[in-house]
Amino acid sequence: MAAAEERRGEAFRLLPGVDEASRLDSIAPLVEGAEAERELVLGLVRGILEEWRAEIVAGQLDAETLAGRLEGGELARGVASRLARERGGGLWRVVNATGVVLHTGLGRAPVHPEVASAMARAAVGYCVLEVDRFSGARNERDAHLGTLLERLTGAEAGIAVNNNAGAVLLCLQTFAAGRAAVVSRGELVEIGGSFRVPEIMARAGVSLREVGTTNRTRAADYERAAGDGAGLLMKVHTSNYRVVGFTGEVDPAELAEIGRSSGTTTAFDLGSGLLEAAGSAPLDMLGAEPLVRDAVASGIDVVTFSGDKLLGGPQAGLLVGRRAVIDALRRNPIYRALRCDKVTLAGLEATLELYLAGRADELPARRLLRASAAELEPVAARVARFVAALEGFEAEVVPGRSQPGSGSAPGVFLDTPVVCVRHTERSPDELAAALRAGDPPVFARIHDERLHLDPRALLEGDEERLATAFELLASG
Repeated sequence: MAAAEERRGEAFRLLPGVDEASRLDSIAPLVEGAEAERELVLGLVRGILEEWRAEIVAGQLDAETLAGRLEGGELARGVASRLARERGGGLWRVVNATGVVLHTGLGRAPVHPEVASAMARAAVGYCVLEVDRFSGARNERDAHLGTLLERLTGAEAGIAVNNNAGAVLLCLQTFAAGRAAVVSRGELVEIGGSFRVPEIMARAGVSLREVGTTNRTRAADYERAAGDGAGLLMKVHTSNYRVVGFTGEVDPAELAEIGRSSGTTTAFDLGSGLLEAAGSAPLDMLGAEPLVRDAVASGIDVVTFSGDKLLGGPQAGLLVGRRAVIDALRRNPIYRALRCDKVTLAGLEATLELYLAGRADELPARRLLRASAAELEPVAARVARFVAALEGFEAEVVPGRSQPGSGSAPGVFLDTPVVCVRHTERSPDELAAALRAGDPPVFARIHDERLHLDPRALLEGDEERLATAFELLASG
């Protein structure tokens, strides 16, 4: 015991204080900036020293090892690494070379330049939000958005909240709080971030009443549940999985009729949301996605769907349907907590106006999804050439497949030429990590133990950004 205490004492005596460490030749240049920067660096130094102190207390770090760390510059490297992570945190523009167009981790649908401009104009100045510019009277902030949604979907009214999960929560809480919501067992979905329909029901003060089985649900199942005092009959589109084989479900029109007969509100959560038929390959492959207009025409009281994903706008949850139902949703105090800000509303309005002007094909997500393998071949060839020209790299174009998005159009794959990259010394994982940490950050995918660059999700200027990232990677 005494020997162990002596070893800890030797290590503690060698451990520098924060002020002493800040004067080291390797650390001093990092603390010579502005006061805020200095405090940040000193905080990082303090954090590393506290970690080392804890290792000494636990008997995991002796004086000899500590001396090696200090002499080897490990403290300075640790501070520099953490400083880089601190400065590189938050939202960054990245190059999406994964091929996943609607990539949740990378912000899903990129918006149209005109949409981005509309959002910027709303952000930098005052704007008409909750006032009518002609009468000067108080107005609803999403009144114009509601008009656009009516024109596009055929619904009597529409509103928006911060995302589709919020839209579902608002429906449940408005019509089924303290009562039951009826959902088919085959539609009790879980989406990204462990968002589960049963759990959101519980949070909304709603009891879940499951009907049918995983693979088959009949109209009689809903009729029995509706007659037992349910507050909401809810249909959920299984946008991120498919049940195949001996299956059966109640179509929206039939559910709407059951709701009218029983006096029970009906809702249809579409998830991703597709405003109109694709009209050309490969978007025709998304035909399993129900159209918003069709869902509204079925007679369902309220339809919810995403404002980004397949719609191609900023993140939001859109609710359209009968005016009386939408008015009830708007009156719910929770709507105020979920409503969109002026920047999101500006982006949604601009996106819907593009649809109304017949310019939907200009939306980046739609354009990227529609690109054929032949159209992407020249892009892949250019990327392969500039990567292969760098020292230590090999690159070739090989046949591949892209996904629209893991939560949108599951099981749909789009033929795409991809660039397979190898390095003489670095593993695919090392290359991928270095690209993510670079400037600009690049996200690629690893397949069959090789780094793949998929051109499907590359936007204007991304080829040049990708070239810059690889040049920096090669020079480092």
